[in-house]
Amino acid sequence: MAKVGVLGFAHGHIFAFGGIWKDTPEHDVSFVKGFDHNEERGKEGCAKLGCEFSASLQDVLDDKDIDSVVVTAETSYHADYIAAAAKAGKNIICYKPLALNMEQADRIVKAVEESGVRFTMAWQMRTDSQNIKVKELLDSGEFGKIYSFRRRHGLATQKFEGFDSSWHVDPKLNRDIFADDAAHAVDFLYWVMGMPDSVSATLATMENQKVPNDNGIAIYQYADGSLAEISCNFVCLAAINSLEIQCEKGTIILDFGDVPSTMVPHGTDGLRWIKDGDENWTVSEIPSPGAQWERIAWQAGPLALFLNGKGPPIASVKEARDVLRMVLACYVSNETGRRVPLTDESVTKII
Repeated sequence: MAKVGVLGFAHGHIFAFGGIWKDTPEHDVSFVKGFDHNEERGKEGCAKLGCEFSASLQDVLDDKDIDSVVVTAETSYHADYIAAAAKAGKNIICYKPLALNMEQADRIVKAVEESGVRFTMAWQMRTDSQNIKVKELLDSGEFGKIYSFRRRHGLATQKFEGFDSSWHVDPKLNRDIFADDAAHAVDFLYWVMGMPDSVSATLATMENQKVPNDNGIAIYQYADGSLAEISCNFVCLAAINSLEIQCEKGTIILDFGDVPSTMVPHGTDGLRWIKDGDENWTVSEIPSPGAQWERIAWQAGPLALFLNGKGPPIASVKEARDVLRMVLACYVSNETGRRVPLTDESVTKII
């Protein structure tokens, strides 16, 4: 059984997959102890997960009964916490995004590789059954070359009480909402299509000046000419379509794939595709969940297998660094008004 410590409770998503672990013994994951620099939040989090609260990060890392940690602290703490956990020999699950900048990301990669601990990012889109099916369809080769890819991803942050004063929008802790949540869609693109050559992006603040970059559109281009659009609206009240992939030999469509599209009444037949020569759409037998929280909870199984050494990482530390580079390149493009190669050194200079 995996014995787990929690380093920070800033990301509430831990209560989705962590709650499954707590209530489902067959996952063989047990919470031992948790730490948070915010003592009140830490105690509340530990109470929810049924484990002991410690006021000391090192106390958690020194506990020999703990073999793994889940890092769900604010992004600015990730590099320090992961470096310390790696030094202590703990396996690591990290919540998104990996870091604030490439310097921190490089430090994390070095710490993980030098220590030899096992590491995974907890990307919920990679454990989504419908997304997995999309990747299987594309990997099969039956659809041929990808011509264009579009992933819409949103939130209704204007409806989240107190969000404009939360850590999510404090640049010292998390940069902004685009860096924080567009990372999901960007990682999905990376998982499906790999690293692009360049990006052109525009970011904008539409609703509340205290929540910068609540809208953003990035267009990535690949070496073979394929185009991929990541369209993020974080003041989105409702939606339907989440993914559209136009291919040489067919089209793949996914609806109801994010919070806004599951907040309103919606169907369960979200995923469908059609190939050249087909008379009708093929509708996937995989149902769309009733709420986005269910998708987040789906991480419980794959992450439990990882912790117990029975499954691979959802995403490696180097993949997480690549995704951060893809996100940060959007800021360079927005600030300079130019298409930015992913190898551009200016990406590494973002603080």
